Amino acid sequence: MKQLQRGFSLIEVMVTVAIVGLLTAVALPAYSDYVTRGRMTDAFAALSTAQPAAEQFWANGLTDADGKTVNHTYAGFDQVSTFPANGANFKYTLKDPTPSSYTIIATGVNKMDGFIYSIDQSGNRVTVQTPTGWGTNGACWVDHKGGACSTN
Repeated sequence: MKQLQRGFSLIEVMVTVAIVGLLTAVALPAYSDYVTRGRMTDAFAALSTAQPAAEQFWANGLTDADGKTVNHTYAGFDQVSTFPANGANFKYTLKDPTPSSYTIIATGVNKMDGFIYSIDQSGNRVTVQTPTGWGTNGACWVDHKGGACSTN
């Protein structure tokens, strides 16, 4: 009678490990980029909603310490509740507000360190800075490596 062999040979196990290693080497960076792009949506959403809120602030104004309403300026917009709140991935600042212009900056923190996006009173979306490999763009928010932008 012939005995049946059970199990796998060493070569079969090594080929399997090699295949799993190759798949991991390809999939892990792609997944990491996917997670990073998901975190970018925090900044994109906050900046996109901040622009109409800034226009409303400009029209409605802010009550100063003397009880007077000061309007038709963007100064003080970062002190109201409609200004984007800092989060786990981005912090937000109002840069150089005047009666006719402003820029809101989203600066990446923690795992998003190195990403900086902005929007101004005209709706101009700029990728100010990104880590190596992502690229910058003066006309849109970069959300793919190589400086590519979706329709954001």
